Amino acid sequence: MQFLGRIGLILLWLAAPLVAFAAANKNDPYLVPLRGAGNITLVVASIAIVIVLLRRGRWRTIAGKLFVMLWCLPPLLMSAAHLKFELCKHDVLKASAAEARQLGPHFMVGYSSFPDVARLAEQGLIGGVYVTRHNIRGRSIEALRTEIATLQDKRRAAGLPPLVVAADQEGGIVGHLSPPLTKLPALATLAGLAPDDQQAKAEEFGRIHGRELAGLGVNLNLAPVLDLKPPVRRNRLDFHTLIGQRAIATDPAVVSAIASAYVRGLEESGVGATLKHFPGIGRVRTDTHHFSANLNTPVRELEVTDWLPFREVLSHSRSALMVGHVTLTAVDPDRAASHSKRVVQGIIRDKWNYQGVVMTDDLVMGAIYQNDVCKAVVEAINAGVDMLLVAYDGAQFYRVFACALEGSRQGKLDAATLRASEARLERGFPTEQARAASRTVSIARQN
Repeated sequence: MQFLGRIGLILLWLAAPLVAFAAANKNDPYLVPLRGAGNITLVVASIAIVIVLLRRGRWRTIAGKLFVMLWCLPPLLMSAAHLKFELCKHDVLKASAAEARQLGPHFMVGYSSFPDVARLAEQGLIGGVYVTRHNIRGRSIEALRTEIATLQDKRRAAGLPPLVVAADQEGGIVGHLSPPLTKLPALATLAGLAPDDQQAKAEEFGRIHGRELAGLGVNLNLAPVLDLKPPVRRNRLDFHTLIGQRAIATDPAVVSAIASAYVRGLEESGVGATLKHFPGIGRVRTDTHHFSANLNTPVRELEVTDWLPFREVLSHSRSALMVGHVTLTAVDPDRAASHSKRVVQGIIRDKWNYQGVVMTDDLVMGAIYQNDVCKAVVEAINAGVDMLLVAYDGAQFYRVFACALEGSRQGKLDAATLRASEARLERGFPTEQARAASRTVSIARQN
């Protein structure tokens, strides 16, 4: 029994710094599962352990004093982290109307708290919302439809343009609203069909996704994936990108044909498409959800392979373009493509003459978030990126927006670039369809 007691004591010594670290970083995206009840449990457990240690006389020795103090740290560190978050949130929510008008349209946010996102929408601090699995879990489709319509109603009442409402319905392993929406196979399953059948089925998939998303109030789908399917097995530590299962094919012509047909189906239903993840992650073995990654392929080779589907589909659609967090080393070795002016302005805008909407991949991904977030936010805006996505952990919006706010107040943001971006947003997203979808849902609710 005495042996077991010593083992327990050793485990408590080892656990103390880990719990303190988790408490100090309670707002980190990696600790999302601990939010709410998990945080309360950590605090209660820490206090309970302190009480037990004091009752057993651990305070009488120097080592015992240190032990008790270690277990006093988690509640204090968690309180400090919470205060820091609330101060940042307060600063964002107190932004002036002019600052909200200038910066708000450039942010799309995922959310778990409807009152919080409704406030952001009403104040014009965001231009779009992203709905995913947790927004539908344990709820009816009608509840989410009503929620989206309510957000659009609040925007209208505030005299603001409709929100861009995005979802991630690629088909296959990425269909975050399926069920209850129809679960379709990946577009890759069409690659082996005859060309006519490929396009017919892909267009049908697009219509199904488009019809169901439009009925929900969603007006932008973060699909299709245009990265070329990697010819070799990816890193075994790649748990999230899984591009081998999501990419359509290795042949750029097949990817272009299937993706173009899918986009036609979406657009016929009033839903915009998003082509991702430029400059291509099929050749990249590192998972940008967690780590920085380099794309070392020469530009000349990319232009005749990986980039062909992007240019082809962009040339005859109203699609948005999502830029990923890989570093295109041949163009800008110092920063990820998502906030590189040489990539966004130099290639996409100037060389390709694409004047549609460019958005980032999720800024909560490790390739950005584990580095200098504020630098990435300011550089992305100045590069001509139109919309910055904060999807996985919507609470990080306050930190990300605070970066833009600070950049604006310090004169680091290019005013002309922001004005050009605002014009692209006004004409680039299907706002008329958004208004129509919102009116349709509002009428349905009244009936």
